[in-house]
Parts: sequence; C-alpha cells; structure tokens
Amino acid sequence: MPLVGRCTCPAANGESSGPERIVMAVKLHHVPPRLACGAFILNTGVTKRSLDAEGAAGLRDQAANAFPFLKKVDPVHFGKALSAFEIALGTALLAPVVPTWAAAAVLSGFSAALMRVYLKTPGMTRDDGIRPAPAGMGIARDVFMLGSGLGLLVEELAAKGD
Repeated sequence: MPLVGRCTCPAANGESSGPERIVMAVKLHHVPPRLACGAFILNTGVTKRSLDAEGAAGLRDQAANAFPFLKKVDPVHFGKALSAFEIALGTALLAPVVPTWAAAAVLSGFSAALMRVYLKTPGMTRDDGIRPAPAGMGIARDVFMLGSGLGLLVEELAAKGD
C-alpha cells in the first residue's frame, strides 16, 4: 500500500481548499532500501563536488577500466558530472514522489556500472576474479545497492503484471 500524506493545499483563487489526499509513490517496505541507498549516494555525490583535478582523474581512470570511452572525457568534467548524477539519484531515492520503479531502475543501472568497474579494475578482486581483494572492499559493497535496486524493480514489475 502506498504511503498517504495529508496536506492543506491552497486553491487557485488563494482560498484554502481543505485537506487534500496525496498518494505518494512509495510503499512502506520500500523506505529502508531507498533511504539507505539514497542517503549514501547523495552523500558521495555531495562529497565529490569538491574533488580536485587529481581526484577526478583517479575516478575517471578507474571508471575507464570498465568503460574505455571515458578515457577521452576531461577528468574535471567527469567528476562534476558524476557528482551531479549521484546527487540527482540520491535525491530521487529519498523523494517519495518519485515512483519506486523509476528510482530502482536508475539505481540498478548505476550499481551494475559500479560492479563492472569493480570487476574490470586490476587489484580489486582476488585471483578468482570475483571475491574482493582488500583494495576492492570499498566498491564491492556496492553489490548491496545492486541487490536493493533489483529487488525493488522486480517487485514493481511483478506488481504491474498482476
């Protein structure tokens, strides 16, 4: 069942129209994964706003291990774009007016891209190519965001099929 909020919204003529029922796009059990992932991603996006050129180049180069076309992108531009995207995604996950299917689809895609970076960057995994090496622990945790996004998305798609 979606969350339901109540508010008093002014009518077009400025008079109070009384309490209006607003149905939000989030089911109560969607709140924990959306809140956890959204807060984490929003924080990383805000933190990246102050990246220096060297830090931006490191992020860009790491991403280019999985997506070679990124090597041609200016590092500072890449850092700013990544920061803006993370802020937007984190905000979308935290905003109950954004439908879960939409937020979950973007979260799943972003997390899958992070998993590709993890798998393609030398030194991130142990010899088996899956389990994280000590250097890969920071990005390997993003598998939980992928699981959260896919879980929410599968539920939303299954509910639309009913």
